[in-house]
Amino acid sequence: MVDVAPARRFSGFAELYDSARPTPPIELVDLLTGWSAVAHPDVVDLGAGTGLSTALWTGRARSVIAVEPSADMRERTDRRVAALPDAAAFTVVDATAEDTGLPTACADVVTASQAMHWFDADRALPEIARLLRPGGVFAAYDSQWPPTVDPEVDAAYAEFDRLARAEEVRRGLRPPYAAKEGHLERINRSGLFRHAEDIAVHKREDGDAERLVAVARSQGGTVALLGAGVTEAEIGLAQLRATADRRLPSSRPWWWTYRVRLAVR
Repeated sequence: MVDVAPARRFSGFAELYDSARPTPPIELVDLLTGWSAVAHPDVVDLGAGTGLSTALWTGRARSVIAVEPSADMRERTDRRVAALPDAAAFTVVDATAEDTGLPTACADVVTASQAMHWFDADRALPEIARLLRPGGVFAAYDSQWPPTVDPEVDAAYAEFDRLARAEEVRRGLRPPYAAKEGHLERINRSGLFRHAEDIAVHKREDGDAERLVAVARSQGGTVALLGAGVTEAEIGLAQLRATADRRLPSSRPWWWTYRVRLAVR
């Protein structure tokens, strides 16, 4: 049987992931401190990955705990937060969103960046509610995939994504996955939060063909497929590379749209 556990799915390519993936918008920190009404909150970042979301809180939080089950990702998060001027405020722990091992009512803000679709919501949402103090805020945010770059590039990426997902399913490589579109419904259905809503924020970053291909290669499914011997041509990655080389010979603006599901305890 193929092991498709999410923690192992994202092991072995932390450096690629970290260099290719976007950093969430810094405006999220202002949004969440405002919603929590705590100027320097205690923060728990679930499924922290390489710490791209965790590090947003430097200088803005009393404490930050990054929860990440993948050893490769945790090691990169450790290095990232160690370089921050307030490194002593950060802790990185080996745990899951469903069972953090953290104290009850220890957080004013809990975040899940690009991660909630891998959680078992029926177990994770009660754990999140347990961590939050009264009035605390949970934010699950995801960038719409892929970035908006160029009509031809975007179409080539969509075709790559379609072929890769179909091949994952055919080979039994795709783990259980909760559609991101259902996050708000799952939060409301839990009955654990007194108010929830869905908003969007935007982030501009620049990138060239090399980075776009790296973004595609940083997807867990791509790593699994290439590791299983699937060729780049079979999943449309070769065509995406050719299109990106032609359309993005130098760096140009990319636009990431983040959907943010906000819930108040």
